[in-house]
Amino acid sequence: MNQKVIAVILARGGSKGIPRKNLRLLAGKPLIVHTILDAREAELVDHIYVSTEDAEIADVSKEYGAEMIQRPLELATDAAASAPALAHALTEIERGGMYPDLIVFLQCTAPIRTGKDIDMAIKQFQNTDADSLLSVSPSHKFLWEKSEGYASSINYDYRYRPRRQDMKTQFVENGSIYVCKPWVVKQEQNWLGGKIDLFVMNENCVDIDSLLDFEIAELILNKEQSE
Repeated sequence: MNQKVIAVILARGGSKGIPRKNLRLLAGKPLIVHTILDAREAELVDHIYVSTEDAEIADVSKEYGAEMIQRPLELATDAAASAPALAHALTEIERGGMYPDLIVFLQCTAPIRTGKDIDMAIKQFQNTDADSLLSVSPSHKFLWEKSEGYASSINYDYRYRPRRQDMKTQFVENGSIYVCKPWVVKQEQNWLGGKIDLFVMNENCVDIDSLLDFEIAELILNKEQSE
């Protein structure tokens, strides 16, 4: 299937939880570099774009082979959502004469993936009639919620506690890979919409939001690289 596929990475310079998170070293490389290299490894990705307002992130990204999109400052604040920034990136890409058939949205805070994973997600998407796809990890966790001061179980009956292996498999969004058709971004102002499919990955995926997440991701990456 001869489709034009682009990868888009959003990378703000600011971060409240971990200052300069996207440039913090992870297993010897800036965090964002892992995602750029994954996209470069993917055989089905034709172009890689990084959208950022930060000059240092731009320099590092260009050094590793990504094309740049200047992200407006109003789309790079702590309160700014990712979806408008992705829509802006697509507008700029098309303004430059590139009209993709598929968009692969990669979050650099979820670096436990490979180019092979990206290719497998794209192939799965192309072999369905889905309009968008997200990567997930299987989960058998017992979930609870609290309402009006009291707790209740959500996905199981606590009176008849099942064995984990007997529970229906549920899935947790892991943030590693999203694939969608351009119309989803334009019309839904989102990377998910229309018919949505799941790309199942293993349970090792980490979405980095804390220093502990950095340590866990580094352990996983170092282990995978040594195997």
